[in-house]
This record gives sequence, C-alpha cells and structure tokens, in this order.
Amino acid sequence: MSDTIKKNFCVGIDLGGTNIAVGLCDEDLEILDKDSVPTWAKRPPEQIVSDMAHLTEKILARNGLTAQDISHVGIAAPGSVNGRTGTIEYANNLPFLDFPICKVFRSCLPVDRVYAANDANAAALAEAVVGAAKGAPVSMLITLGTGIGGGIVMNGKIYDGSVNCAGAELGHTVIVSRGRQCSCGRRGCWEAYASATALATMTREKIFELQTKGIPSLLTDKGDDKAVSARTVFDAMRAGDRYAKEIVDEYIFYLAEGITNMINIFQPDILSLGGGISNERAYLTDPLTAIVERDQYTRKNAKKTRIVIAQLGNDAGIIGAAALVE
Repeated sequence: MSDTIKKNFCVGIDLGGTNIAVGLCDEDLEILDKDSVPTWAKRPPEQIVSDMAHLTEKILARNGLTAQDISHVGIAAPGSVNGRTGTIEYANNLPFLDFPICKVFRSCLPVDRVYAANDANAAALAEAVVGAAKGAPVSMLITLGTGIGGGIVMNGKIYDGSVNCAGAELGHTVIVSRGRQCSCGRRGCWEAYASATALATMTREKIFELQTKGIPSLLTDKGDDKAVSARTVFDAMRAGDRYAKEIVDEYIFYLAEGITNMINIFQPDILSLGGGISNERAYLTDPLTAIVERDQYTRKNAKKTRIVIAQLGNDAGIIGAAALVE
C-alpha cells in the first residue's frame, strides 16, 4: 500500500443472500481494496459471520494492516436490523432471527466498534454522504430491482423508524387498490407495478398478446421468455417500436405514482434512483420528472425535489456500511 494513503481506515461489509462483499475504505469512504465470497445462506449464522471476519482479515493483511489499524466495521444486511443493539431481528433470505451480529463479529475479529444497518438504508446513506445526494439535508434512495427498496436520510442519519427498517420496504405501499398480487401478500403494491421484475412481466404479457394476435413487433423477436429483461422494452422503444413505447409509458406512469407519494410525504431535497433500470438514465428520468412535477402537491412551489440517478452502483452497500458511525 502506498505511504501516501491516509492511515484512518474503516471496513464496510455488504452481506447479501448470494455474496458477502467486504471493502477497505479510507476516511473519505473511498474503497481502497475489496473482495467477495459466496454467502452460502443456508448455513448457521455463526459460520456466515466467521467468513465475514476472515475475509476482512484477509483484505487487511494484504494491505499491511491489522484489526487494530481500523476505526470501525460497518455491516449492511437485509431484513430488520436493529442498529442500536447490533442485532438482525429478522431476514427473509438469511437464517438470522434475533441474532447479535455485531457481538458475534467482534468475537471473530477484535474490533472495538462494529455497527449494523439494513442494506437498503445503508445504500441510501452512501448516496447521501458521498454520492448523488451529497450535501442534501434530506434525501431518499429508491432502488428499482427485483423489488423496490430504498432508504431515507435526514441530516446525515438514517431514518429507520420504530422497527428498524423504515424506508427499506417502500415498494410495499399500495398504488392500485385490489391490483396485482404482490409477494408480500397484499395486492396493488408499488413493487408489483414499478420494479424491474414488474416491467419484465408487463413486457412478457405484451409479447404473448402480440404473438397471439399475429401482430409484428420488435418485442416478439425475443421469443424466449428467459431473454426478456427490463432492458428489452427500452431497447425496442429506442428502435421505434410503438408497443414497447406503450409499455415504457405505462411503467413510468406507475413509477411516478409511487415517487409522487414519497415526495408528498417526505419532501426530500434529492431523490436518487438506483438499480438496473436507472441505467436508462434520461430515457427514464425525463418523462418521470415531467409527471411528478405535474402531480406533486407542491407543484406551485419554487423549490422542488430533484430526481437524479444514483452514482455508487454495487459499491453503495460497502460504502454505506463503512459510513455507519455514531
């Protein structure tokens, strides 16, 4: 490691259902080195935490550091994470139930300070501290992936509510009464209409309709359902396909419904969009912003929430975890 690199180090750990990602960061939350290993999520939680600690130790060693050289470790994990007690109270895809993850991690690696937070909330904190919402007093992150998650950050602190995962499940707010079935058990959730999964489903439904009616379209060229992704419809729209444009317009309408609700409730200075669909950039944000500015309650106000693309991508979890300091 170069002698010019700052000596104030910390570690961020992004614990996912598939992989454990660990990053060594400097005091400015720049990732200096990172690595990952499979989670093997069906194992006992103690084994998962042991792997987190061993990977941390490995990264420290190859940079000439020990646990005594870092100020703290932050852990971003899915589910309901109680940051005040350092406990994962529940995680749907991991075997954690009232599990004291910070205490167990310290027993594996002698670090004085270990913090934990929900992974979506940690990503929102990362964007607020060094990403697209840097400097904003109140910001939100909305992630458009398999579902819709996110986080709320107020004056540099995660707002996590009374049961520790406020903001993380923003997708489970209903926008269509008695609408599409959602995986959470409710009907009409925002996630069922505006996630990447929902967009792919809408595209498959349209392809089936067009094929049944014998209507030619760039969409029907996909044929294999497995080849259909959220990007499929945007690509076809850019190529001039009218049916693809209809789907994109419908999708953005539903996305705008939920974002307008979020803005009306929280009034963030900046709302960042992350997840794979955010890669569509202006094709997404330009029509989306037009609808939101038309429909939001404060449409007449001079100051409005700025809708931007998140900047940190897959590193947001590591950076957000590293930013978890008291």
